Amino acid sequence: MKNYKIYSLVFLLTLLTISCKKDFLNRTPEIALDDNGVFADPLRAASYADAAYNYMINDYARFNDHRGSTAQASDEAVSGNSESSVTTLNRGLYHDHSNSASLNDMRDVWTRCYAGIAINNKVLARMAGVPAATVFPKQRIEGEMRFLRAFSYFELIKRFGGVPIMDKEYSVNDDINFPRASYQACVDFIIADLDKAVTLLNNDADNGASNYGRATKGGALALKSRVLLYAASPLNNPNNDKSKWQLAADAASKLMDGTSAGQTYALQSTYADILNMASSPEYIMIKIRGPRAIDGILADYAMSPGSGGAQGQMNPTQNHVDMYEMANGKAITDATSGYNPQQPYLNRDPRFYANILYNDQAWQGKKIEMWSSTSSTGVVTYGKDWNPTNIIYTATRYYCKKYWPETYVRLGGTSGTALINYIFFRYAEIMLNYAEAQNEANGPDASVYKQLTDIRARAGIAAGANNLYGLKANMTQDEMRVAIRHERAIELAFEDHRWYDIMRWKIGPQVIATPMYGMNVVKNSNGSFTYTPVVLGSNFQKTYTAKQDRYPIPRSEIYKSNGVLIQNPGWE
Repeated sequence: MKNYKIYSLVFLLTLLTISCKKDFLNRTPEIALDDNGVFADPLRAASYADAAYNYMINDYARFNDHRGSTAQASDEAVSGNSESSVTTLNRGLYHDHSNSASLNDMRDVWTRCYAGIAINNKVLARMAGVPAATVFPKQRIEGEMRFLRAFSYFELIKRFGGVPIMDKEYSVNDDINFPRASYQACVDFIIADLDKAVTLLNNDADNGASNYGRATKGGALALKSRVLLYAASPLNNPNNDKSKWQLAADAASKLMDGTSAGQTYALQSTYADILNMASSPEYIMIKIRGPRAIDGILADYAMSPGSGGAQGQMNPTQNHVDMYEMANGKAITDATSGYNPQQPYLNRDPRFYANILYNDQAWQGKKIEMWSSTSSTGVVTYGKDWNPTNIIYTATRYYCKKYWPETYVRLGGTSGTALINYIFFRYAEIMLNYAEAQNEANGPDASVYKQLTDIRARAGIAAGANNLYGLKANMTQDEMRVAIRHERAIELAFEDHRWYDIMRWKIGPQVIATPMYGMNVVKNSNGSFTYTPVVLGSNFQKTYTAKQDRYPIPRSEIYKSNGVLIQNPGWE
Protein backbone atom coordinates (compact mmCIF):
# COMPACT_ATOMS: atom_id res chain seq x y z
CA MET A 1 0.00 0.00 0.00
CA LYS A 2 3.02 2.34 -0.03
CA ASN A 3 2.01 3.37 -3.54
CA TYR A 4 -0.68 5.48 -1.90
CA LYS A 5 2.04 7.57 -0.27
CA ILE A 6 3.81 8.04 -3.58
CA TYR A 7 0.72 9.27 -5.32
CA SER A 8 -0.28 11.45 -2.41
CA LEU A 9 3.12 13.14 -2.57
CA VAL A 10 2.87 13.60 -6.32
CA PHE A 11 -0.46 15.31 -6.01
CA LEU A 12 0.69 17.44 -3.11
CA LEU A 13 3.19 18.97 -5.51
CA THR A 14 1.40 18.90 -8.85
CA LEU A 15 -1.42 21.13 -10.00
CA LEU A 16 -3.44 20.06 -13.00
CA THR A 17 -4.48 23.38 -14.47
CA ILE A 18 -7.07 24.14 -17.08
CA SER A 19 -5.65 23.75 -20.58
CA CYS A 20 -6.88 25.26 -23.80
CA LYS A 21 -8.83 22.09 -24.59
CA LYS A 22 -12.56 22.10 -24.01
CA ASP A 23 -12.78 18.59 -22.54
CA PHE A 24 -12.98 19.10 -18.80
CA LEU A 25 -11.39 15.67 -18.30
CA ASN A 26 -8.26 16.60 -20.23
CA ARG A 27 -5.83 18.57 -18.11
CA THR A 28 -2.08 18.98 -18.36
CA PRO A 29 0.38 19.48 -15.47
CA GLU A 30 1.91 22.93 -15.54
CA ILE A 31 3.04 24.52 -12.28
CA ALA A 32 3.88 22.98 -8.92
CA LEU A 33 2.14 24.37 -5.84
CA ASP A 34 1.67 23.06 -2.34
CA ASP A 35 -1.79 22.11 -1.10
CA ASN A 36 -2.46 25.52 0.38
CA GLY A 37 -1.81 27.14 -2.99
CA VAL A 38 -4.04 24.73 -4.83
CA PHE A 39 -7.04 24.91 -2.52
CA ALA A 40 -6.79 28.65 -1.95
CA ASP A 41 -7.75 29.16 -5.60
CA PRO A 42 -11.20 27.86 -6.65
CA LEU A 43 -10.18 27.47 -10.28
CA ARG A 44 -7.10 25.44 -9.41
CA ALA A 45 -9.02 23.40 -6.86
CA ALA A 46 -11.67 22.58 -9.48
CA SER A 47 -8.98 21.51 -11.93
CA TYR A 48 -7.40 19.31 -9.27
CA ALA A 49 -10.77 17.66 -8.61
CA ASP A 50 -11.35 17.11 -12.34
CA ALA A 51 -8.08 15.17 -12.51
CA ALA A 52 -9.75 12.36 -10.57
CA TYR A 53 -11.71 11.41 -13.71
CA ASN A 54 -8.46 10.47 -15.42
CA TYR A 55 -8.11 7.44 -13.15
CA MET A 56 -11.30 5.77 -14.31
CA ILE A 57 -11.00 2.62 -16.43
CA ASN A 58 -12.28 3.94 -19.73
CA ASP A 59 -11.49 1.84 -22.80
CA TYR A 60 -12.19 -1.66 -24.04
CA ALA A 61 -8.75 -2.50 -25.45
CA ARG A 62 -6.41 -1.55 -22.63
CA PHE A 63 -4.23 -4.49 -21.57
CA ASN A 64 -1.25 -3.43 -23.65
CA ASP A 65 -1.92 0.23 -24.38
CA HIS A 66 -4.50 -0.33 -27.12
CA ARG A 67 -4.40 -4.12 -27.45
CA GLY A 68 -5.94 -6.83 -25.31
CA SER A 69 -9.41 -6.79 -23.76
CA THR A 70 -11.46 -8.71 -21.23
CA ALA A 71 -13.43 -10.09 -24.19
CA GLN A 72 -10.31 -12.07 -25.10
CA ALA A 73 -9.90 -13.27 -21.54
CA SER A 74 -13.48 -14.60 -21.64
CA ASP A 75 -15.17 -16.92 -24.13
CA GLU A 76 -16.15 -13.98 -26.35
CA ALA A 77 -12.91 -13.79 -28.33
CA VAL A 78 -9.27 -14.78 -28.70
CA SER A 79 -6.21 -12.76 -29.62
CA GLY A 80 -5.32 -13.53 -33.22
CA ASN A 81 -1.60 -13.09 -32.73
CA SER A 82 -1.48 -14.48 -29.19
CA GLU A 83 -0.82 -11.11 -27.54
CA SER A 84 1.10 -11.93 -24.35
CA SER A 85 -1.06 -9.75 -22.11
CA VAL A 86 -4.02 -11.90 -23.14
CA THR A 87 -2.42 -15.33 -23.30
CA THR A 88 -0.87 -15.04 -19.84
CA LEU A 89 -4.39 -14.46 -18.54
CA ASN A 90 -5.73 -17.32 -20.65
CA ARG A 91 -3.17 -19.67 -19.12
CA GLY A 92 -3.77 -18.59 -15.55
CA LEU A 93 -0.29 -17.00 -15.23
CA TYR A 94 -1.66 -13.93 -13.54
CA HIS A 95 1.40 -12.83 -11.59
CA ASP A 96 4.09 -15.34 -12.39
CA HIS A 97 4.84 -14.34 -15.96
CA SER A 98 8.33 -12.90 -16.38
CA ASN A 99 7.24 -9.62 -17.95
CA SER A 100 4.08 -9.34 -15.81
CA ALA A 101 2.08 -8.25 -18.87
CA SER A 102 -1.04 -9.91 -17.55
CA LEU A 103 -0.98 -7.64 -14.52
CA ASN A 104 -2.38 -4.74 -16.54
CA ASP A 105 -5.88 -5.58 -15.32
CA MET A 106 -4.49 -6.18 -11.82
CA ARG A 107 -1.39 -4.21 -10.86
CA ASP A 108 -2.31 -1.24 -13.06
CA VAL A 109 -5.88 -1.23 -11.75
CA TRP A 110 -4.71 -1.46 -8.14
CA THR A 111 -2.32 1.47 -8.60
CA ARG A 112 -4.73 3.51 -10.71
CA CYS A 113 -7.66 3.14 -8.35
CA TYR A 114 -5.76 4.02 -5.20
CA ALA A 115 -4.20 7.02 -6.95
CA GLY A 116 -7.68 8.23 -7.85
CA ILE A 117 -8.91 7.57 -4.30
CA ALA A 118 -6.04 9.71 -2.98
CA ILE A 119 -7.31 12.64 -5.03
CA ASN A 120 -10.91 12.04 -3.94
CA ASN A 121 -9.91 11.97 -0.27
CA LYS A 122 -7.78 15.09 -0.53
CA VAL A 123 -10.53 17.10 -2.25
CA LEU A 124 -13.11 15.96 0.30
CA ALA A 125 -10.78 16.92 3.14
CA ARG A 126 -9.87 20.35 1.72
CA MET A 127 -12.99 21.55 -0.06
CA ALA A 128 -14.51 23.33 2.93
CA GLY A 129 -11.61 25.75 2.83
CA VAL A 130 -11.91 26.61 -0.85
CA PRO A 131 -13.24 30.18 -1.26
CA ALA A 132 -16.81 30.33 -2.54
CA ALA A 133 -16.94 30.66 -6.32
CA THR A 134 -19.11 29.48 -9.20
CA VAL A 135 -16.11 27.66 -10.74
CA PHE A 136 -15.97 25.41 -7.67
CA PRO A 137 -19.55 24.24 -7.01
CA LYS A 138 -18.95 22.49 -3.71
CA GLN A 139 -22.09 20.38 -3.62
CA ARG A 140 -21.55 18.90 -7.08
CA ILE A 141 -17.84 18.37 -6.56
CA GLU A 142 -18.41 16.56 -3.27
CA GLY A 143 -20.91 14.32 -5.08
CA GLU A 144 -18.41 13.64 -7.86
CA MET A 145 -15.62 12.77 -5.44
CA ARG A 146 -17.86 10.35 -3.55
CA PHE A 147 -19.05 8.78 -6.79
CA LEU A 148 -15.52 8.41 -8.15
CA ARG A 149 -14.24 6.99 -4.88
CA ALA A 150 -17.09 4.48 -4.87
CA PHE A 151 -16.35 3.54 -8.49
CA SER A 152 -12.66 2.98 -7.74
CA TYR A 153 -13.46 0.77 -4.78
CA PHE A 154 -15.92 -1.22 -6.87
CA GLU A 155 -13.33 -1.78 -9.60
CA LEU A 156 -11.03 -3.10 -6.89
CA ILE A 157 -13.47 -5.42 -5.13
CA LYS A 158 -14.89 -6.91 -8.33
CA ARG A 159 -11.37 -8.12 -9.10
CA PHE A 160 -9.78 -8.77 -5.71
CA GLY A 161 -12.56 -9.12 -3.14
CA GLY A 162 -12.16 -7.09 0.05
CA VAL A 163 -9.43 -4.43 -0.04
CA PRO A 164 -8.03 -1.85 2.42
CA ILE A 165 -10.41 1.07 2.88
CA MET A 166 -8.78 4.50 2.85
CA ASP A 167 -11.33 7.14 3.66
CA LYS A 168 -9.39 10.29 4.45
CA GLU A 169 -6.35 12.33 3.48
CA TYR A 170 -3.08 10.85 4.64
CA SER A 171 0.30 12.52 4.98
CA VAL A 172 3.46 11.06 3.51
CA ASN A 173 4.55 10.03 7.02
CA ASP A 174 1.41 8.12 7.94
CA ASP A 175 1.59 4.35 8.28
CA ILE A 176 -1.05 3.18 5.84
CA ASN A 177 -0.31 -0.51 5.74
CA PHE A 178 -3.94 -1.30 6.42
CA PRO A 179 -5.35 -4.83 6.39
CA ARG A 180 -8.01 -5.82 3.90
CA ALA A 181 -11.57 -5.01 4.89
CA SER A 182 -14.19 -7.66 4.26
CA TYR A 183 -16.02 -7.65 0.95
CA GLN A 184 -19.24 -6.66 2.71
CA ALA A 185 -17.54 -3.83 4.59
CA CYS A 186 -16.30 -2.49 1.26
CA VAL A 187 -19.79 -2.76 -0.23
CA ASP A 188 -21.25 -0.89 2.75
CA PHE A 189 -18.64 1.86 2.34
CA ILE A 190 -19.35 2.16 -1.39
CA ILE A 191 -23.12 2.29 -0.91
CA ALA A 192 -22.80 4.97 1.76
CA ASP A 193 -20.77 7.11 -0.65
CA LEU A 194 -23.28 6.56 -3.45
CA ASP A 195 -26.31 7.31 -1.31
CA LYS A 196 -24.71 10.60 -0.31
CA ALA A 197 -23.64 11.30 -3.91
CA VAL A 198 -27.22 10.92 -5.17
CA THR A 199 -28.29 13.78 -2.88
CA LEU A 200 -25.49 16.03 -4.17
CA LEU A 201 -25.10 15.37 -7.89
CA ASN A 202 -26.94 17.01 -10.74
CA ASN A 203 -28.99 15.15 -13.31
CA ASP A 204 -27.85 15.28 -16.94
CA ALA A 205 -30.01 18.24 -17.85
CA ASP A 206 -28.73 20.33 -14.96
CA ASN A 207 -25.12 19.54 -15.82
CA GLY A 208 -25.57 20.96 -19.31
CA ALA A 209 -23.76 20.17 -22.53
CA SER A 210 -20.42 21.59 -21.40
CA ASN A 211 -20.34 19.13 -18.49
CA TYR A 212 -21.61 16.09 -20.39
CA GLY A 213 -19.86 12.99 -19.09
CA ARG A 214 -19.61 14.08 -15.48
CA ALA A 215 -21.11 11.91 -12.79
CA THR A 216 -24.84 12.45 -12.30
CA LYS A 217 -27.58 11.13 -10.05
CA GLY A 218 -28.30 8.55 -12.73
CA GLY A 219 -24.66 7.43 -12.79
CA ALA A 220 -24.60 7.02 -9.02
CA LEU A 221 -27.82 4.99 -9.07
CA ALA A 222 -26.51 2.85 -11.93
CA LEU A 223 -23.30 2.12 -10.05
CA LYS A 224 -25.31 1.22 -6.96
CA SER A 225 -27.32 -1.22 -9.05
CA ARG A 226 -24.16 -2.88 -10.33
CA VAL A 227 -22.45 -2.98 -6.93
CA LEU A 228 -25.43 -4.65 -5.27
CA LEU A 229 -25.88 -7.11 -8.15
CA TYR A 230 -22.27 -8.26 -7.76
CA ALA A 231 -22.67 -8.42 -3.98
CA ALA A 232 -25.68 -10.73 -4.39
CA SER A 233 -24.00 -13.00 -6.94
CA PRO A 234 -22.75 -16.54 -6.14
CA LEU A 235 -19.11 -15.50 -5.71
CA ASN A 236 -19.95 -12.97 -3.01
CA ASN A 237 -23.17 -14.48 -1.65
CA PRO A 238 -22.35 -18.18 -1.22
CA ASN A 239 -25.38 -18.82 0.97
CA ASN A 240 -27.70 -17.21 -1.61
CA ASP A 241 -29.15 -14.68 0.82
CA LYS A 242 -32.34 -13.59 -0.98
CA SER A 243 -32.33 -10.23 0.80
CA LYS A 244 -29.17 -9.29 -1.10
CA TRP A 245 -30.87 -10.04 -4.39
CA GLN A 246 -33.84 -7.95 -3.27
CA LEU A 247 -31.57 -4.99 -2.51
CA ALA A 248 -30.10 -5.29 -6.01
CA ALA A 249 -33.55 -5.47 -7.62
CA ASP A 250 -34.73 -2.45 -5.63
CA ALA A 251 -31.65 -0.44 -6.63
CA ALA A 252 -32.22 -1.10 -10.33
CA SER A 253 -35.94 -0.37 -9.98
CA LYS A 254 -35.18 2.96 -8.34
CA LEU A 255 -33.24 4.07 -11.39
CA MET A 256 -35.80 2.66 -13.78
CA ASP A 257 -38.70 4.62 -12.26
CA GLY A 258 -37.02 7.88 -13.31
CA THR A 259 -37.86 9.92 -10.23
CA SER A 260 -34.70 9.42 -8.18
CA ALA A 261 -32.39 10.15 -11.13
CA GLY A 262 -34.32 13.28 -12.04
CA GLN A 263 -34.91 11.95 -15.55
CA THR A 264 -36.10 8.90 -17.43
CA TYR A 265 -33.75 6.70 -19.42
CA ALA A 266 -34.91 4.41 -22.23
CA LEU A 267 -33.65 2.02 -24.86
CA GLN A 268 -32.64 3.87 -28.01
CA SER A 269 -34.44 2.68 -31.13
CA THR A 270 -31.36 1.05 -32.70
CA TYR A 271 -28.78 -1.42 -31.40
CA ALA A 272 -26.19 -1.48 -34.19
CA ASP A 273 -24.78 1.97 -33.32
CA ILE A 274 -24.95 1.61 -29.55
CA LEU A 275 -21.28 2.64 -29.13
CA ASN A 276 -21.37 5.36 -31.75
CA MET A 277 -23.87 8.00 -30.63
CA ALA A 278 -23.03 11.52 -29.52
CA SER A 279 -25.89 11.24 -27.05
CA SER A 280 -28.63 8.73 -26.45
CA PRO A 281 -31.62 8.22 -24.16
CA GLU A 282 -29.92 4.93 -23.26
CA TYR A 283 -26.65 6.47 -22.12
CA ILE A 284 -26.45 6.95 -18.38
CA MET A 285 -22.72 7.67 -18.32
CA ILE A 286 -20.10 7.33 -21.04
CA LYS A 287 -16.47 8.24 -21.59
CA ILE A 288 -16.42 11.42 -23.64
CA ARG A 289 -14.69 10.89 -26.97
CA GLY A 290 -14.52 13.18 -29.94
CA PRO A 291 -14.87 11.60 -33.40
CA ARG A 292 -11.86 9.33 -33.83
CA ALA A 293 -9.85 8.96 -36.97
CA ILE A 294 -8.19 5.58 -37.49
CA ASP A 295 -6.17 5.06 -34.34
CA GLY A 296 -4.53 2.28 -32.37
CA ILE A 297 -7.62 0.34 -31.36
CA LEU A 298 -8.76 0.28 -34.99
CA ALA A 299 -5.65 0.05 -37.14
CA ASP A 300 -3.65 -2.13 -34.77
CA TYR A 301 -6.37 -4.22 -33.17
CA ALA A 302 -9.81 -4.40 -34.75
CA MET A 303 -9.40 -3.99 -38.51
CA SER A 304 -8.68 -6.86 -40.87
CA PRO A 305 -5.20 -6.64 -42.44
CA GLY A 306 -6.89 -7.37 -45.76
CA SER A 307 -8.77 -4.13 -45.29
CA GLY A 308 -5.73 -2.12 -44.26
CA GLY A 309 -5.38 -2.94 -40.57
CA ALA A 310 -2.01 -3.78 -39.08
CA GLN A 311 -3.07 -6.64 -36.81
CA GLY A 312 -6.60 -8.01 -36.71
CA GLN A 313 -6.26 -9.32 -33.16
CA MET A 314 -9.83 -9.03 -31.87
CA ASN A 315 -11.35 -12.34 -33.04
CA PRO A 316 -14.75 -13.52 -31.75
CA THR A 317 -14.92 -17.24 -31.06
CA GLN A 318 -17.33 -19.73 -32.54
CA ASN A 319 -18.38 -20.33 -28.93
CA HIS A 320 -19.70 -16.77 -28.82
CA VAL A 321 -21.14 -16.83 -32.36
CA ASP A 322 -23.15 -19.96 -31.57
CA MET A 323 -24.90 -18.12 -28.74
CA TYR A 324 -26.75 -15.88 -31.20
CA GLU A 325 -30.19 -17.30 -31.75
CA MET A 326 -32.17 -17.20 -34.95
CA ALA A 327 -34.27 -14.14 -35.78
CA ASN A 328 -37.29 -16.08 -34.54
CA GLY A 329 -35.70 -16.22 -31.08
CA LYS A 330 -34.94 -19.94 -31.16
CA ALA A 331 -31.51 -21.37 -30.36
CA ILE A 332 -29.57 -22.81 -33.29
CA THR A 333 -29.62 -26.16 -31.45
CA ASP A 334 -33.44 -26.21 -31.69
CA ALA A 335 -34.44 -28.50 -34.57
CA THR A 336 -37.36 -26.19 -35.35
CA SER A 337 -35.26 -22.99 -35.48
CA GLY A 338 -34.50 -23.12 -39.21
CA TYR A 339 -30.74 -23.06 -38.68
CA ASN A 340 -28.70 -24.47 -41.55
CA PRO A 341 -25.05 -25.22 -40.66
CA GLN A 342 -24.08 -24.63 -44.30
CA GLN A 343 -25.78 -21.23 -44.25
CA PRO A 344 -24.77 -20.41 -40.69
CA TYR A 345 -25.16 -16.63 -40.93
CA LEU A 346 -28.65 -16.55 -42.40
CA ASN A 347 -31.58 -15.20 -40.38
CA ARG A 348 -29.76 -14.78 -37.07
CA ASP A 349 -30.57 -12.49 -34.15
CA PRO A 350 -30.01 -9.01 -35.66
CA ARG A 351 -27.46 -8.22 -32.96
CA PHE A 352 -25.21 -10.81 -34.61
CA TYR A 353 -24.93 -8.57 -37.69
CA ALA A 354 -24.13 -5.58 -35.46
CA ASN A 355 -21.40 -7.33 -33.49
CA ILE A 356 -19.68 -9.82 -35.82
CA LEU A 357 -17.93 -9.66 -39.20
CA TYR A 358 -18.09 -13.04 -40.95
CA ASN A 359 -17.12 -14.59 -44.27
CA ASP A 360 -18.84 -13.22 -47.39
CA GLN A 361 -20.37 -10.30 -45.50
CA ALA A 362 -20.70 -7.08 -47.51
CA TRP A 363 -18.43 -4.50 -45.91
CA GLN A 364 -17.05 -1.19 -47.16
CA GLY A 365 -18.16 -1.92 -50.72
CA LYS A 366 -16.50 -5.34 -50.79
CA LYS A 367 -17.00 -8.79 -49.33
CA ILE A 368 -15.16 -10.05 -46.28
CA GLU A 369 -13.06 -12.99 -47.49
CA MET A 370 -11.97 -15.53 -44.89
CA TRP A 371 -11.77 -18.69 -46.99
CA SER A 372 -9.24 -21.09 -48.42
CA SER A 373 -9.51 -22.63 -51.88
CA THR A 374 -7.60 -25.51 -53.43
CA SER A 375 -7.29 -25.73 -57.20
CA SER A 376 -7.42 -28.95 -59.19
CA THR A 377 -3.62 -28.92 -59.26
CA GLY A 378 -3.38 -28.56 -55.48
CA VAL A 379 -2.57 -24.85 -55.31
CA VAL A 380 -4.03 -23.27 -52.16
CA THR A 381 -5.16 -19.64 -52.13
CA TYR A 382 -6.69 -17.55 -49.37
CA GLY A 383 -9.21 -14.74 -49.18
CA LYS A 384 -7.86 -11.27 -48.51
CA ASP A 385 -8.98 -11.26 -44.87
CA TRP A 386 -7.45 -14.57 -43.75
CA ASN A 387 -4.08 -16.21 -44.09
CA PRO A 388 -3.08 -19.04 -41.71
CA THR A 389 0.61 -18.50 -42.46
CA ASN A 390 0.54 -15.01 -40.91
CA ILE A 391 -0.57 -14.43 -37.32
CA ILE A 392 -1.76 -10.88 -37.99
CA TYR A 393 -4.95 -12.33 -39.51
CA THR A 394 -7.94 -13.69 -37.62
CA ALA A 395 -7.54 -16.98 -35.81
CA THR A 396 -11.28 -17.73 -35.85
CA ARG A 397 -12.51 -16.37 -39.25
CA TYR A 398 -14.35 -13.57 -37.46
CA TYR A 399 -13.59 -9.92 -36.72
CA CYS A 400 -15.37 -7.66 -34.23
CA LYS A 401 -17.73 -5.33 -36.06
CA LYS A 402 -18.69 -3.56 -32.83
CA TYR A 403 -15.16 -2.13 -32.59
CA TRP A 404 -14.88 -1.35 -36.32
CA PRO A 405 -17.56 1.02 -37.65
CA GLU A 406 -17.88 0.85 -41.42
CA THR A 407 -16.78 4.44 -41.86
CA TYR A 408 -13.19 3.43 -41.09
CA VAL A 409 -11.74 2.61 -44.51
CA ARG A 410 -8.04 2.23 -45.28
CA LEU A 411 -8.03 0.67 -48.71
CA GLY A 412 -9.99 1.68 -51.80
CA GLY A 413 -12.09 4.39 -50.22
CA THR A 414 -12.21 7.55 -48.15
CA SER A 415 -11.99 7.06 -44.41
CA GLY A 416 -14.30 8.98 -42.13
CA THR A 417 -14.44 9.43 -38.39
CA ALA A 418 -16.84 8.03 -35.84
CA LEU A 419 -17.45 7.78 -32.14
CA ILE A 420 -16.45 4.60 -30.36
CA ASN A 421 -17.60 5.39 -26.85
CA TYR A 422 -16.66 3.56 -23.70
CA ILE A 423 -19.98 3.07 -21.96
CA PHE A 424 -19.84 3.09 -18.19
CA PHE A 425 -23.59 2.53 -17.90
CA ARG A 426 -26.45 2.19 -20.33
CA TYR A 427 -30.09 1.50 -19.65
CA ALA A 428 -30.16 -2.03 -21.09
CA GLU A 429 -27.68 -3.12 -18.43
CA ILE A 430 -29.90 -1.77 -15.67
CA MET A 431 -32.87 -3.67 -17.13
CA LEU A 432 -30.80 -6.86 -17.14
CA ASN A 433 -29.55 -6.15 -13.61
CA TYR A 434 -33.15 -5.86 -12.47
CA ALA A 435 -34.25 -9.00 -14.30
CA GLU A 436 -31.45 -11.07 -12.78
CA ALA A 437 -31.93 -9.79 -9.24
CA GLN A 438 -35.73 -9.96 -9.32
CA ASN A 439 -35.66 -13.50 -10.69
CA GLU A 440 -33.29 -14.63 -7.94
CA ALA A 441 -35.26 -12.86 -5.21
CA ASN A 442 -38.82 -13.63 -6.31
CA GLY A 443 -38.80 -15.81 -9.40
CA PRO A 444 -39.64 -15.06 -13.05
CA ASP A 445 -42.62 -12.73 -12.65
CA ALA A 446 -44.06 -10.49 -15.36
CA SER A 447 -41.60 -7.69 -14.58
CA VAL A 448 -38.69 -10.02 -15.27
CA TYR A 449 -40.15 -11.13 -18.60
CA LYS A 450 -40.77 -7.49 -19.56
CA GLN A 451 -37.09 -6.51 -19.34
CA LEU A 452 -36.05 -9.33 -21.65
CA THR A 453 -38.90 -8.92 -24.13
CA ASP A 454 -38.29 -5.16 -24.38
CA ILE A 455 -34.60 -5.72 -25.08
CA ARG A 456 -35.28 -8.48 -27.60
CA ALA A 457 -37.96 -6.40 -29.31
CA ARG A 458 -35.49 -3.53 -29.73
CA ALA A 459 -32.98 -5.98 -31.17
CA GLY A 460 -35.45 -6.96 -33.89
CA ILE A 461 -36.24 -10.53 -32.86
CA ALA A 462 -39.65 -11.67 -34.11
CA ALA A 463 -42.42 -11.23 -31.54
CA GLY A 464 -43.63 -14.83 -31.88
CA ALA A 465 -46.32 -16.47 -29.80
CA ASN A 466 -47.76 -14.29 -27.03
CA ASN A 467 -45.25 -11.52 -27.84
CA LEU A 468 -42.52 -13.33 -25.92
CA TYR A 469 -39.89 -12.79 -28.65
CA GLY A 470 -38.79 -16.40 -28.63
CA LEU A 471 -38.76 -16.80 -24.85
CA LYS A 472 -40.47 -19.82 -23.33
CA ALA A 473 -43.65 -19.09 -21.38
CA ASN A 474 -43.93 -20.01 -17.69
CA MET A 475 -40.22 -20.58 -17.15
CA THR A 476 -38.91 -21.88 -13.87
CA GLN A 477 -36.46 -19.75 -11.93
CA ASP A 478 -33.58 -21.91 -13.20
CA GLU A 479 -34.73 -21.62 -16.80
CA MET A 480 -35.09 -17.86 -16.50
CA ARG A 481 -31.62 -17.62 -14.99
CA VAL A 482 -30.21 -19.30 -18.09
CA ALA A 483 -32.21 -16.95 -20.33
CA ILE A 484 -31.03 -13.83 -18.48
CA ARG A 485 -27.39 -14.86 -18.57
CA HIS A 486 -27.71 -15.58 -22.28
CA GLU A 487 -29.28 -12.17 -22.88
CA ARG A 488 -26.43 -10.40 -21.07
CA ALA A 489 -23.88 -12.28 -23.19
CA ILE A 490 -25.49 -11.07 -26.42
CA GLU A 491 -26.79 -7.62 -25.53
CA LEU A 492 -23.61 -6.53 -23.74
CA ALA A 493 -21.16 -8.36 -26.01
CA PHE A 494 -17.63 -6.90 -26.06
CA GLU A 495 -18.62 -4.11 -23.63
CA ASP A 496 -16.38 -5.21 -20.75
CA HIS A 497 -19.01 -7.23 -18.88
CA ARG A 498 -18.71 -10.91 -19.81
CA TRP A 499 -15.38 -11.68 -18.11
CA TYR A 500 -16.50 -10.25 -14.77
CA ASP A 501 -19.94 -11.87 -15.11
CA ILE A 502 -18.19 -15.23 -15.51
CA MET A 503 -16.17 -14.56 -12.35
CA ARG A 504 -19.14 -13.50 -10.22
CA TRP A 505 -21.29 -16.42 -11.45
CA LYS A 506 -18.42 -18.87 -10.79
CA ILE A 507 -18.88 -20.51 -14.18
CA GLY A 508 -15.34 -20.17 -15.53
CA PRO A 509 -14.56 -23.92 -15.53
CA GLN A 510 -17.68 -24.56 -17.63
CA VAL A 511 -17.30 -21.78 -20.22
CA ILE A 512 -13.58 -20.87 -20.23
CA ALA A 513 -11.84 -24.19 -19.54
CA THR A 514 -13.60 -25.75 -22.51
CA PRO A 515 -12.45 -25.99 -26.13
CA MET A 516 -12.42 -22.69 -28.00
CA TYR A 517 -13.68 -23.00 -31.57
CA GLY A 518 -13.36 -21.11 -34.82
CA MET A 519 -14.85 -21.73 -38.27
CA ASN A 520 -13.11 -23.35 -41.20
CA VAL A 521 -14.35 -21.92 -44.51
CA VAL A 522 -13.62 -23.57 -47.86
CA LYS A 523 -14.51 -21.84 -51.09
CA ASN A 524 -15.75 -24.36 -53.62
CA SER A 525 -15.17 -24.26 -57.37
CA ASN A 526 -18.75 -23.09 -57.96
CA GLY A 527 -18.30 -20.14 -55.59
CA SER A 528 -20.25 -21.65 -52.70
CA PHE A 529 -18.74 -22.19 -49.26
CA THR A 530 -18.44 -25.16 -46.95
CA TYR A 531 -18.44 -24.33 -43.25
CA THR A 532 -16.95 -26.58 -40.57
CA PRO A 533 -16.44 -25.56 -36.92
CA VAL A 534 -12.92 -26.45 -35.77
CA VAL A 535 -11.11 -26.53 -32.44
CA LEU A 536 -8.54 -23.75 -32.35
CA GLY A 537 -4.86 -24.44 -31.80
CA SER A 538 -3.35 -24.83 -28.36
CA ASN A 539 -2.22 -21.17 -28.31
CA PHE A 540 -5.87 -20.13 -28.20
CA GLN A 541 -7.12 -22.52 -25.53
CA LYS A 542 -7.76 -21.22 -22.04
CA THR A 543 -7.37 -22.32 -18.45
CA TYR A 544 -9.77 -21.58 -15.61
CA THR A 545 -9.75 -22.96 -12.10
CA ALA A 546 -11.70 -21.89 -9.04
CA LYS A 547 -8.95 -19.58 -7.76
CA GLN A 548 -9.40 -17.40 -10.85
CA ASP A 549 -12.74 -16.16 -9.54
CA ARG A 550 -10.55 -13.60 -7.74
CA TYR A 551 -7.45 -11.92 -9.05
CA PRO A 552 -4.29 -12.18 -6.97
CA ILE A 553 -3.31 -8.99 -5.21
CA PRO A 554 -0.13 -7.79 -6.96
CA ARG A 555 2.83 -9.41 -5.26
CA SER A 556 4.61 -6.08 -5.00
CA GLU A 557 1.78 -4.87 -2.75
CA ILE A 558 1.94 -8.01 -0.62
CA TYR A 559 5.69 -7.60 -0.14
CA LYS A 560 5.46 -3.89 0.69
CA SER A 561 2.77 -4.47 3.32
CA ASN A 562 5.11 -6.39 5.65
CA GLY A 563 2.63 -9.21 5.96
CA VAL A 564 -0.45 -7.06 6.58
CA LEU A 565 -2.10 -7.76 3.22
CA ILE A 566 -3.28 -11.37 2.92
CA GLN A 567 -3.22 -12.91 -0.55
CA ASN A 568 -6.30 -14.48 -2.13
CA PRO A 569 -6.57 -18.28 -1.81
CA GLY A 570 -4.58 -20.27 -4.33
CA TRP A 571 -2.28 -17.39 -5.31
CA GLU A 572 0.29 -17.60 -2.53
